[in-house]
Amino acid sequence: MINIKTQVGIIGAGPSGMVLANWLKKHDIDAVVIELRSREYVEGRVRAGLVEQNTKDILKELGLDARMKKEGIVHDGVYLSFDEERVHIPFGELTGGRTITIYGQQEITKDLTDAWLQEGGELHFETMATKIVDFDTKRPKIHFEKDDEEGILECDFVAACDGFHGIGRKTLPKKSFHSYDITYPFSWLGILANVAPSTDELIYAYHENGFALHSLRSETVSRLYVQVDNDESVDNWSDDRIWSELSQRLAAPGFDLEKGPIFEKSITPMRSHMIDSLRSGRLLLAGDAAHIVPPTGGKGMNLAIADVKHMVDAFVAYYKTNSEKLLDTYTNDALRRIWRAQDFSNFMTKLFHKQDAHGSFTYRLQKAKVDYLKVSKAYRTTIAENYVGLPFESFKN
Repeated sequence: MINIKTQVGIIGAGPSGMVLANWLKKHDIDAVVIELRSREYVEGRVRAGLVEQNTKDILKELGLDARMKKEGIVHDGVYLSFDEERVHIPFGELTGGRTITIYGQQEITKDLTDAWLQEGGELHFETMATKIVDFDTKRPKIHFEKDDEEGILECDFVAACDGFHGIGRKTLPKKSFHSYDITYPFSWLGILANVAPSTDELIYAYHENGFALHSLRSETVSRLYVQVDNDESVDNWSDDRIWSELSQRLAAPGFDLEKGPIFEKSITPMRSHMIDSLRSGRLLLAGDAAHIVPPTGGKGMNLAIADVKHMVDAFVAYYKTNSEKLLDTYTNDALRRIWRAQDFSNFMTKLFHKQDAHGSFTYRLQKAKVDYLKVSKAYRTTIAENYVGLPFESFKN
């Protein structure tokens, strides 16, 4: 039997779990991290790549942004395209200098993990959390299995950063929350290709064939998406068909889409999910364990790290001043941003995806919004503020 004691037991070694661990260490609060997957798997998962201003500020505060500053690509705007007409949203100009950076989520995870281990932090990979008990007491326990041996991680608090399928969400008492879900009637077929980006900014495009997104991962790797039906199969999409659709959907006067070898294809369902309680006793949830947003707004990882910010504030107040006030307000503090992110992600999803026949009432409402963007600085500012991430001060009572 393996027995471990710490102050905060963290389940999940993704960005939220590892930001939490490193941030707690900065405040001299002990933590132990357990992770179901291997280190190679966790650091190899290609996930989000959009880092909003708040996340950049947090990584800077932790002293963990050096590689991101060197290798990440800063974006000061985005192109919104509708029927081959584009509107540019200049982030910095509209938000007082706030921007986004393109830097892979897996790269952030590597940086956080390296820093944690170099400082002697305890992290157990390939360790399965089997149950969480006594979280309604002052000494909860995480039961786990590692190398065919059972163990118990005894702690003051459990931070479940283990995703939608993790044990944290499953352990939260069902009567303690309401669940909200939307399943959109389309998915994204995404590719990674060895080709330089075709533009200096991201492009969101509505086309009568469906939505398309031009993004990137580096100066030599592009990330692109097309809207497909939910029952679509990757096998139906040859490289030539993908490039043909992308060329049509991203078309605009003077724009040429660069093509190159595709080395990854995948289909991502589009859905929204959340629960309205992120805490029960001394069990606290963060990230996908509590909420999922469609990727249209680039909020997934950023929202998870915002949860962690509120969690850290609560733990610091508890350990430094013996106050439980921020623990009691953790859910409400986090929910204000979560609902804002859900709304923005839903707005962007409905604005740029084909939902009905070209020329229909729904289509004309979408077009009316984009036409308004062309003439309204206030509307462009609203999108810019939400895209780069509203400051934490914006959500204070």
